[in-house]
Amino acid sequence: MQSFNIFLIGVGGQGIGLLSETIMKAIDLAEYKVKGVDTHGLAQRGGTVSSHIRMGDQVFSPLNRTKNVDLIIALERHEALRGINLFARQQSTLVYYDAVWQPLNVRLRKEKQIEISQISDSCQQKQIKEYRIFVENLIDSRMQNVALLACISKYNLIPGISKEHYINALSDIMQENVLNKNLELFENLINKSI
Repeated sequence: MQSFNIFLIGVGGQGIGLLSETIMKAIDLAEYKVKGVDTHGLAQRGGTVSSHIRMGDQVFSPLNRTKNVDLIIALERHEALRGINLFARQQSTLVYYDAVWQPLNVRLRKEKQIEISQISDSCQQKQIKEYRIFVENLIDSRMQNVALLACISKYNLIPGISKEHYINALSDIMQENVLNKNLELFENLINKSI
């Protein structure tokens, strides 16, 4: 494989760092070369947080070029649209969790809240395959990242990475009760329609 490019985006506190680390570890466990870089500066203030992951034999830098990403993973609706506009190439894939953490300009009524239809319209214009995820009655909102991971695993959105790679990566990162709850959600979502 020459390269496969992934861009993750969300809001501070949503677990982008954990999701990024899990994906990179899963890629490493599958014995592919992987490079990644995170931005954590705004994580404690509810600002935008992003991660770049690149895998493959022809990867020399962890940063993705604009309009050249194969898979965009977003943990928030506004950030999903931002990811599409900045990094999506034609015929890429978007996986996003349908949560809304209103940016300051929305709270100040300077901009309107992004609607699901706007994301779908942008995906159609760029021929992007879209996966919208929302789990009714999720026991902990911090598990939204694992819901996205289940979708990525179920539909094989990262080439060469199996369900077992993700499970082993989660097991390396999490412990005991937290791990058990997240693995239960992961397995449940893979086995049902998401």
